[in-house]
Amino acid sequence: MPVSSDIVATYRGPRTAIARILSTGQREDRALMILMSACLIAFIARWPALARQAHISGEDLNMLLGGALLAWLFIAPLALYAIGAFTRIVAKVLRGKGNWYGARMALFWALLASSPLMLLNGLVEGLIGPGPGLQVVGFLWFVTFIWFWVSGLIEAERPN
Repeated sequence: MPVSSDIVATYRGPRTAIARILSTGQREDRALMILMSACLIAFIARWPALARQAHISGEDLNMLLGGALLAWLFIAPLALYAIGAFTRIVAKVLRGKGNWYGARMALFWALLASSPLMLLNGLVEGLIGPGPGLQVVGFLWFVTFIWFWVSGLIEAERPN
């Protein structure tokens, strides 16, 4: 299935979608591409807010974009790999039967699958600014991300 179809399937049933993704076997190239795609989308989602910040404060937009690029495409992937490893350790302590790859994929896929809401959050932050609308959309994105991540982790850690 194309990634867009997998994302839609994740909103319908996250455990089924991640089970299908994990059933294709361990492919680190796929995991890295999913992670880097999610980080690229997160970087793009920051553009409207950074443009608003540069306009209001008079800061240089290129400097703000450069900092966001460094954060999302170089630092965040390393941090997300570490978070994936930590969740595997926690799952192992809780008697999970999965593997390191499954724990990473659950996190990476949750980030990519929740990216449409991340983009909406960026638009609201850039066009409307701080306020109740931004809080509602941000909360909706966060809850969706956690739902996808926990569902994926449960599926990845269940006995085969």
